[in-house]
Amino acid sequence: MTTKPAVERTQHGRVSVLSMVHGPHNLLEPVLLDGILKGLEESKAAGATAIVLRSGLKHFSAGARIDLIERAANDGSAFAMDVVGFLKKFEAFPLPVIASVNGACVGGGFELASACDYIVAGQTARIGSVEVGIGLHPLMGAIQRAADRAGALRAKEMSLLGRRYEPEVLERWGLINLVVPDAQLESVTMTIATEIASGPTVAHTATKKLAQIAANSGVSAADEAMEAIQKPIWASEDLKVGLAAYRAAGAPGTASFKGR
Repeated sequence: MTTKPAVERTQHGRVSVLSMVHGPHNLLEPVLLDGILKGLEESKAAGATAIVLRSGLKHFSAGARIDLIERAANDGSAFAMDVVGFLKKFEAFPLPVIASVNGACVGGGFELASACDYIVAGQTARIGSVEVGIGLHPLMGAIQRAADRAGALRAKEMSLLGRRYEPEVLERWGLINLVVPDAQLESVTMTIATEIASGPTVAHTATKKLAQIAANSGVSAADEAMEAIQKPIWASEDLKVGLAAYRAAGAPGTASFKGR
C-alpha cells in the first residue's frame, strides 16, 4: 500500500509549489516537516529559483499534533520534534520561500509561515500564537521572531493572550507582507513568486543570508559578513546579464536573468 505524501510538489516555470496535504489540518509532526525539507531539495534540483509553500487543505496549518505534546508532558521531557534543527535547515535554504496562508495558521503553523521569506495571506485567514490555551507557549521560535519584527510588546501580547488575529492586523505590525481577497490568494502569490524567481538568484541568496545574520546577530555582524557573502554575486552570470541590459537600454529593469 502506497502512503500518500504529506507534501506534493508541482513545477510552474522557475517556481516550485509545495502543497501541504497532511490531513486533516496539516498538523506538524516529523513526516510533514521532513516532507517540506525534501520538497525544498527536490525543487532546487529541478531548477526552481523560488518556492511557494501553501496548503492543499482548508487550513494552512493548525499547529502541532497534540499527542506529541502530551507525550512530552507525560515524560517531563523536551518536545519530541527537533524544531530547532528544522528551522536551521529551512531558513538556511538558499532560495526564497513564499508562504501562501489560508484558513487557520496558528501555533506551529504561524511559526512555519514566519520562517518563510515572504508571507501572503487571504483575508479570512486567522493567524496567531494560541499555545497558551493548553498551558504552553510557542515552541518553534514565534516569540523571538515576532519580537525581532514587531517588537517585544507585540510578541508578548501574541503569546500571553493567544488570540487569532485578522491578517490585516499582522500586516500593520510587520509580521506578514500582504493581505489579499481569498479568491486572489493563489494568483497573487504566484505573481509575486514568479517575479522573485525571475530575478538574480545569486543576489537573492545573499539577501537572505545577510537579513538572517542581521536578525540573529545584529547589523554589525552583517556588516562584517557582507563582503564574503556578496563575493559570489560578482562572479554571477546574472550580474553580467544585468549590466549588459543596462548598457543597452540605458536603464535597469530590462534584464532577463538566468538564475545563475
